Amino acid sequence: MGLKATGFIEGQNVVIEYRWAEGRNDKLPEFAVDLVRRQVAVIVAPTTPSALAAKAATKTIPIVFFTAGDPVDLGLVASLSRPNGNLTGATTLTLEVGPKWLQFLHEMIPHATSLALLINPTSPNLAEAQSRALEAAAHSRGLQLHVLKASTDQDFDTAFASVARLGASGLVISSDSFFFSQSAQLARLALRHAVPTIFGFREFVAAGGLMSYGGSLTESFRWVGVYTGRVLKDEKLANLPVQQSTKIELFINLKTAEALGLELPATLLTRADDIIE
Repeated sequence: MGLKATGFIEGQNVVIEYRWAEGRNDKLPEFAVDLVRRQVAVIVAPTTPSALAAKAATKTIPIVFFTAGDPVDLGLVASLSRPNGNLTGATTLTLEVGPKWLQFLHEMIPHATSLALLINPTSPNLAEAQSRALEAAAHSRGLQLHVLKASTDQDFDTAFASVARLGASGLVISSDSFFFSQSAQLARLALRHAVPTIFGFREFVAAGGLMSYGGSLTESFRWVGVYTGRVLKDEKLANLPVQQSTKIELFINLKTAEALGLELPATLLTRADDIIE
């Protein structure tokens, strides 16, 4: 959508080389090196691991990224307003989003004394940054936080079973591209294991997940497309500040809340942008 808005249409005046890692982040460095070898005009990196792999592969080819984490904290850019280097792009998150996941989940289950956090160890930069933020937020609320790991479909069942074994009352799913691609499976498992869960993407709630809080992927990917087109027109990356979602939204699935035996507190009802029934 964004690329077309800048006058580029695939197959007419631009050729797009696709590379799919299918959740295998270990494949990304070789894909990035291959694209650099082919001397592409711009690399679009729609996940944190792919952006980091592209950055490691070239210091000259422009890279337009999307990340669900803080691009400065992740080491992608020096600052949001002045990216410098050869990277810029878009992010869905502000610094407050991670702690808000914990806050909203705790409001939904106020009796909780411990919660769990699911991270993807094959994306260590993002996982470590989000873990630090959530652990600090848990400490400030007097909560114990158990960090669980999953990097394949098979890991999910073990992770959800661990929530009950550890005595955690709910689960925060960190914003990770692999987890996003498995939103429907994660929603089903959360219901099957009766685990109140919050994620960063609305697609999770639409698939039956309990809650989501985060920015608009549509808005972010539109910026990625627009910036890619502007780079193809030889615009300098220094003139393209990293774009952050301007609207952060809270979605709640009422049917799932009822299935889990949860009563929605007034604070969440009034705050929610949409209650899915």
